[in-house]
Amino acid sequence: MPTRLASCSCGQLSAQVVGDPLRVSICHCLACQRRTGSVFGEQARFPRDQVSVAGASTAYVRVGDEGSRVTFHFCPHCGATVYYEPEGLGDVVGIPVGAFADPDFPAPHVSVYEARKHAWVLPPPDAEHFE
Repeated sequence: MPTRLASCSCGQLSAQVVGDPLRVSICHCLACQRRTGSVFGEQARFPRDQVSVAGASTAYVRVGDEGSRVTFHFCPHCGATVYYEPEGLGDVVGIPVGAFADPDFPAPHVSVYEARKHAWVLPPPDAEHFE
């Protein structure tokens, strides 16, 4: 089983995962665009029991378009988000793919909020696509 390490920019906060992600997705919602400072967010979900977090984090709770809540954990020193916890999915931890800094990380197979996607972004053609 692969072991991967995600971390913040300064290295103070990290999340080690064992095994492959349950889901890799890209989200084009405006909140993810603002959170990442990019045109979409890419995240991988892992079973909670396969994730080990080390370091201190600051939490921010965001309410989504449909009213669900997500708690984002970011480094209090450099501000990078390292993991998040979606409400109602207590057995899952989400990790922004960029925190792994791994060009060989598996490609996304789900693309959501495509109605807000920048016109030049082309998700993988074999991904599930949701408006």
